Amino acid sequence: MFAALVVWVALLGPVITLLTHISGSAIKTALTAPGALQPLVTSLESGAVTLAVLGLVCTPLAWKLARGSLPLPRIWEAGILCSLLLPPLVIGLLLIFMVGPYTPIGQLIGHLNLSATNTFLALVIAEVYESAPYYVLGAMAAFSAVDPRMEQQAALLGDRPFRVFRRVTFPLAAPGLAMALAVAWARAMGAFGAVIVIAYHPYGLPLQIWTTLQLTGLQTALPYALVLLVVALPLPLAAYIWSARARGRRRG
Repeated sequence: MFAALVVWVALLGPVITLLTHISGSAIKTALTAPGALQPLVTSLESGAVTLAVLGLVCTPLAWKLARGSLPLPRIWEAGILCSLLLPPLVIGLLLIFMVGPYTPIGQLIGHLNLSATNTFLALVIAEVYESAPYYVLGAMAAFSAVDPRMEQQAALLGDRPFRVFRRVTFPLAAPGLAMALAVAWARAMGAFGAVIVIAYHPYGLPLQIWTTLQLTGLQTALPYALVLLVVALPLPLAAYIWSARARGRRRG
């Protein structure tokens, strides 16, 4: 018990340190300056768009992987793991060569008067690439936890595949999907490595922390770190509580 408590406190050490090294006056001074909250707005907007993209694009992939309906499933899974294991800084560098202004994709985007570098679009792209593997793996686990026999029984009763998914699969997997989406949200909120390469502007919260640290030092960056934690952590914690209660009800 004592050893577990020591490990738990140690893991929370950075959060405890933040709370003990920041003052209300420092928060007020930093966050009331002109334009101080714009990075927060940028992070919230880009995070919301990122979650929408993940939900629409990656959910079908996760469902098919969970049901083994894709050929050579291990290759698909290995691709997801490779994207998860790539260092974020490397992701940013490679995205420049994939969607930068002098690439075929970048030129195609340019015809739409858009750019995938140093724009809001670039920020969303970087956040999607940093958070997508986390969502896909979490959503796969959520779908895998749904008993396929329940889907088969619904199909035998005459429900079409989409109706089975909407009325059986999705409701049962919803707590796990919420957890996966919440983890992706936290990952997107904290995305830095890829962002600093491909989307230095506009500033989100991680880049605001970095630039403040470079310009005025450690102490002045702490208020933005606190804001980032307040924005990133509640959703995963709420999703975890919901998922835990849902598992408890099923066992009961």
